[in-house]
Amino acid sequence: MRYPDLLILRHGQTVWNAEGRLQGALNSPLTPLGIAQAQAQGRILAGLDLSGFQALCSPQGRAVQTAGYAVAPHVARVDTDARLVEIGVGQWSGRQRDTLGVEYDPTMPPGETLSLYEQAPGGEGLDRLRLRCAALLDSLDRPSVLVTHGITGRMIRALWLGWGADRLSDLPGGQGIVFRLDAQGHAVLRDPSDPA
Repeated sequence: MRYPDLLILRHGQTVWNAEGRLQGALNSPLTPLGIAQAQAQGRILAGLDLSGFQALCSPQGRAVQTAGYAVAPHVARVDTDARLVEIGVGQWSGRQRDTLGVEYDPTMPPGETLSLYEQAPGGEGLDRLRLRCAALLDSLDRPSVLVTHGITGRMIRALWLGWGADRLSDLPGGQGIVFRLDAQGHAVLRDPSDPA
């Protein structure tokens, strides 16, 4: 199935991101860097034609806060959709990654340690996340700006590309950027004022 064009934003850095904590269904506010990242996403969106796009946002506070900086200035309305929430991590919500008692590569950023999400006691797991994200994609009837989270955003992009969950780690992560999915494929859009 061919899905509509998408612009996908991950929320900016949060206090818990900076502390190495898993957030899942819990929330922490954006850091000053996270606010700057959301503002950078807003500058990216300002350079795009969003005519005909709808804007949907995870109802979790960090995504709503990001949408306020990045998306709201450029569209008439931003609606929330619970299917955009971050993957549930069950009993690990709020815990630091290095206290979980499981093996993973501690040098990897939180969004890169995908094996953790399959091990979380009481967590959602990648299979259920895939079903939730597929239901979201199937419901989209026009181009959309989606404000979501690291793992959920990767799953949406993988499904849009026709990939399985085994390829999530092949997709780039990051904050302060916008992922574009359209007829040209998958692209990472960066702030035009960023010298890097």
